[in-house]
Amino acid sequence: MESFAATFGDHGYFTDRLARQQNGRGVLFLAWLDYRPAGTVYLWLEEAEERPIREQLPGVALLTHLQVHDELRNRGVGQALVAAVERRLAEAGRDRVALAVLTDNLDAARLYHRLGYRDWSHGEVICYAQRRLSGGGILEEPERCHVLTKDLPSPSAPPPRTESSAVGASSQG
Repeated sequence: MESFAATFGDHGYFTDRLARQQNGRGVLFLAWLDYRPAGTVYLWLEEAEERPIREQLPGVALLTHLQVHDELRNRGVGQALVAAVERRLAEAGRDRVALAVLTDNLDAARLYHRLGYRDWSHGEVICYAQRRLSGGGILEEPERCHVLTKDLPSPSAPPPRTESSAVGASSQG
């Protein structure tokens, strides 16, 4: 885990997500490429913190905090991580997943649209990013986000194999 914290620069984030995972509130997924930490994503299984998402999508799991190392982008890492999350949810009997993407993060929005995510049609949502301060405190900063959803196939229907299937992605747990 230390290699991911060092690569992505937020030890507190990984500590928090592992604690949440140990309490059954989510799953941290990690991806390696050529033996290097390549990417990470967190599957949020708790109710959404944002009221509009919580009210419109009760009980829907959230794909959060997808990160891919800058030098390893456009090599299928993000796609493999998203596919791993979707597979885990489908195997657990879940039929839908949602995510929030910053309104100005066009690259991520294009990836999600290519992967079948669609706008939820309830407008933008204010999400809060947690920034860890050097003194140890946490600052919550508002961010304007689009919410996207995707209906998941039943676990009996195998997903189509893609080139990115060769990228290693696994959950921590």
